[in-house]
Amino acid sequence: MFATVSATHDWFSWVVIFANAAVGLWALVAHRRTSLRTSALWIATAAAQLTVFVQAGLGTWLMVAENREAPELHALYGFSGLVAVGIAYSYRPHLRAYLCLLYGFTGLFLMGLGIRAVILDSAI
Repeated sequence: MFATVSATHDWFSWVVIFANAAVGLWALVAHRRTSLRTSALWIATAAAQLTVFVQAGLGTWLMVAENREAPELHALYGFSGLVAVGIAYSYRPHLRAYLCLLYGFTGLFLMGLGIRAVILDSAI
């Protein structure tokens, strides 16, 4: 079972990266083009951000169930994504006029955290 979860954690990192990149770019373009501000944008954004929680859960399971340590700073980047999602969500009422920018940059930030975590994992 460990090998299956480990393999899922590895390939799912790319799902996290590409999903958050896509919705981040979509939201940034939607800031200028109001026709792109659809409910599909917000559903896709929520789904992309949920991938961060799934990925962190898989990584936590690997660390606890197998009693192994993540590569240096790898877990920090993973859990920073959870914090970033929480911060973005908490700023929603204060940045109503800039919601697309908030979620656009959050998506790109999550993409960057994912890329950095993959690079750290590959370096070992």
